[in-house]
Amino acid sequence: MSSHLNWMIIRNNNAFLLKKRNISKPFSTEPNNLTNLSSYRYSGLVHKKTVSIIDTPDKKGFTVVVKKAKSVNKPAKATIQRTMKAGARRSLHKLKTLLLSTKYRRDLNKAALRRASAVLRSQKPLPAKKTRAPKKAD
Repeated sequence: MSSHLNWMIIRNNNAFLLKKRNISKPFSTEPNNLTNLSSYRYSGLVHKKTVSIIDTPDKKGFTVVVKKAKSVNKPAKATIQRTMKAGARRSLHKLKTLLLSTKYRRDLNKAALRRASAVLRSQKPLPAKKTRAPKKAD
């Protein structure tokens, strides 16, 4: 089946939709969805080629998950995972060259970079809060 037909079938009701009151565009919790928006462009279920950025278990860097277009019917063999831990700037540059050099879903480049930088930002420790010393009464 084509991806457009699949999208027309699952767009209004699937297990990954998050519908809330007063929100016109529902969110999606599906895997391989970079922006967590329920839209055809970012859907990880209907496309043969998808990109996903996930956190590493040790909280140092991120993992890029790419779906192979040839093995769509074999879900166990369909994904390739590549971990990037070489520091924030270098990892983001490596991600950008990975996506641009292979011309793999060019429309997802900026969303993938935003997701990766958000993951890296979430791994930084929060700055310590400054506490004031109480004033001494003379």
